Amino acid sequence: MRAVSQSLTLAGAIVLMPAEIDAPITAEQKIALGELHLRRIDLADRVVVVNQGEHFGESTLAEIAYAEAADKPVTFVGPAYGEA
Repeated sequence: MRAVSQSLTLAGAIVLMPAEIDAPITAEQKIALGELHLRRIDLADRVVVVNQGEHFGESTLAEIAYAEAADKPVTFVGPAYGEA
């Protein structure tokens, strides 16, 4: 994600991405962080999903659906969902 963020920033985009938290978080903090991420999507003109070839997790799928429901274009860096 950092490499994609750097590339987009150098191209002149304002990048909003999830915070990197190295400490354990509580269930309540996880919920709050998820809500913050949805607010980032609200602010975004488009959503770029960074995928390193792994399957999308439940939260990523929910965020993609949220962005699509808000008519935000969603693009993928790496294989898109369902591709090998």
